[in-house]
Amino acid sequence: MAALCESFTLCGLGPGGGLGLGGGLLALEPGPDPDHVLLTDRGRTATLFKVSDQKPLGCWSVKHGQIITCPVVCNFETREYVAVHDDKVLRIWKNQDINLDKVFKATLSADVYRIHSLPNGGPVVLFKGGGVRTLDVLLEAPQQEIENVISDEVIKWSEAFMEGQQPVLIFATEKDGDFFVYIQKLKMNSLHKYKLEQQELSKPLSFMAYIKKQIITLLCLYSNDSVYKVLIPLQQNTEEEEQILPKSLLLNLSVSGSVLKGTSFVVLDKDHIAVLGRLAVSGEESKECLTIWNTKFQTLQTSKELPLGTSGQLWCYEEKFFFTHGKVLTVIMYKCETSSLAAAVGKLKDSQTPDVSSFVNWNTLEDEELAASLPSEQPVALKSESRMSVSYNSTVLKPMPCTSELHSICHFQNASTTVFEDELRQLMSKVQMPDLQATIGCVVTALINRCKTNPKYYPRNFLLQIVQTQDLSYSLCPDLMAVALEKKDVYLLQLCLQRFPDIPEEITCACLKVFLSISEAYLQRIDVNLESVICYIDIELNNKEVKTEIVENGFNVELEQDIWDTKITKETHLTAGGEFCPVGPQKAALLNAILHSAYSETFLLPHLKNLPAQQAVLFLRYLYYLYVKCSEKINTALPGIRCPTISQIMDWMCLLLDAHFTVMVMLPEAKGLLSDLHRFVRAQVRFYSELNKIEGSLRELQRLNHQKDPQTYSIEVLELI
Repeated sequence: MAALCESFTLCGLGPGGGLGLGGGLLALEPGPDPDHVLLTDRGRTATLFKVSDQKPLGCWSVKHGQIITCPVVCNFETREYVAVHDDKVLRIWKNQDINLDKVFKATLSADVYRIHSLPNGGPVVLFKGGGVRTLDVLLEAPQQEIENVISDEVIKWSEAFMEGQQPVLIFATEKDGDFFVYIQKLKMNSLHKYKLEQQELSKPLSFMAYIKKQIITLLCLYSNDSVYKVLIPLQQNTEEEEQILPKSLLLNLSVSGSVLKGTSFVVLDKDHIAVLGRLAVSGEESKECLTIWNTKFQTLQTSKELPLGTSGQLWCYEEKFFFTHGKVLTVIMYKCETSSLAAAVGKLKDSQTPDVSSFVNWNTLEDEELAASLPSEQPVALKSESRMSVSYNSTVLKPMPCTSELHSICHFQNASTTVFEDELRQLMSKVQMPDLQATIGCVVTALINRCKTNPKYYPRNFLLQIVQTQDLSYSLCPDLMAVALEKKDVYLLQLCLQRFPDIPEEITCACLKVFLSISEAYLQRIDVNLESVICYIDIELNNKEVKTEIVENGFNVELEQDIWDTKITKETHLTAGGEFCPVGPQKAALLNAILHSAYSETFLLPHLKNLPAQQAVLFLRYLYYLYVKCSEKINTALPGIRCPTISQIMDWMCLLLDAHFTVMVMLPEAKGLLSDLHRFVRAQVRFYSELNKIEGSLRELQRLNHQKDPQTYSIEVLELI
């Protein structure tokens, strides 16, 4: 049994989409760790991503005018990255390297087709002429002559794997409509050439291969909508120069008159393959789909429609599919279980599969909500019978009848928010399932879709309860925060910022704009979680802050500012009690949620630059206030729960100044703030400089105290000169 599970967006691909891969994606390769992937665009850039966090860990580019001509790979033995640009120029670098102009460079004597990195065998370099070298051998003499194995043939595909301790490389070539397969065993320096048996009126479009027990299994996707299997023994006793490889039909990509025009495929296990292509249904427009097929029982296990289109490329690592969908790179997790006839025809009862029908009344959901709410574990998720009739599964999904438990929500569209929430809350308290998180994500998605179609419908209390009690993520319900932004539901946005680990930088900045634009009077009338500010902002009836903390580290802000003749302005006025906070406690709590959110500077800065100047100044005033507050404590930490740290405050302050420095220098109202900030930082540098001067004396004193062990009480006077 195979099923498609949760999906999420790894990154944008088009201009302004995060990576700016306007030329498209060249390839995706595994990174140094199982959760890392290397993306190479059709241009100058390679990016290392952490998949679970959907965050880039590193990005490297060659100079303008240079082009990366084969996918960047990771050398798993040294954890270095290897790339080739302009066909012949080899580059090798490590994570900490930034400028590729300064890393190792070698110019080779022949054009490189592809580099394959083996976990236990190191990188293997395949040249366009068919020559093969390990990277170690190549680096010993980069200008060594590379033999030309193929004549007038063009390499179409290649793959490498380990057979014991032996690296094996296989590649396919094409010449005048004929296709050839080469097997290269590097350590034995042996090369075998084969010719693929021709298929009438069709040709291979894509290849995959794997090795087991000295036999290479080559799978070929042909233009006649079929997948063929070719077996190639690794041990060859014959000296025949060119053998013809017979092939056998593995799978026909057609179901009940519907044909899948495949463009690429991957092998999942011995019984399952995934195919990306266009599903052609008679009388309907063809649609791009991702499908999983059972080769043992010749059945379609599951499919997912991709309405935004793909590039035709499909990659698979660590039980995840990667493919472009529209202008983003999409990741879909999948699961494959032991193949059985019951699972192949969709009759296997899976106790681990959550039943979303216990949460949603299918009779009242519209097509869009049904598609969004269907569990991906179903063998074939269809909106209607006419879309795709599957021969092996006569029980096409039907609307489920209302049970006694669902009686109160049968009229989902007309039920009031209060009634629906009460019934759903009771159901949630009863249901116990291992995949409850994914199920709740589907339910939230269905609700958000209804909010979009019916602006008057907004189950705020229910959404708040879901976010507070369930471990959701942004990728499970990406439209939730968009609707909350539209409704200006700042409390829900605050909870999402505190609980979602994967919020995109664009959404974070959108929340920041909303928080800074809402008036203090409005915020005082709504619920906001104040636990992050209540311990360091005390509010009297007149809403003025009263400072209640004791200065502990010997540094007095008022005294230092008197020394530097600081100008006291209305906005940052000081009293005997301390400095006023430039925002109210509600807005301060919301801004603290922003400071705690995860981000990447590269992707945050462009959105931060769109922040209006007045809002940027207000945000900087609040950051400056927090900075002063942290400096009052000897441990430079604010009291309370979920309070921003000194590092977070300084990082955001630097980012904000980087994004708006020119504007702030020109704004009259920001001039005093920048001057105060400069003087305060300079005073702190002076203070810590004085501490550094006595650091040696303090260490010497500590050493003397360790040497002495007085048995009786004594008083010693030490003079520091």
